Amino acid sequence: MTDLPSDEARQEAERKRRLAEVFGDVLPETTTDERDPGSDDRRDESARDTWYRDQVPPHHG
Repeated sequence: MTDLPSDEARQEAERKRRLAEVFGDVLPETTTDERDPGSDDRRDESARDTWYRDQVPPHHG
């Protein structure tokens, strides 16, 4: 018996590699409740929220 992966396993690994190459990591390594509340992710999110609010036209106020 060999330790080589089956054709199906190799095809699945190749498919996942191609998807990761195109789309990158879809999910973060940690969730927001696992992170430090003062982490950089929070500040980035806040900056994005601020930018978004600054872009809203006055008549949508």
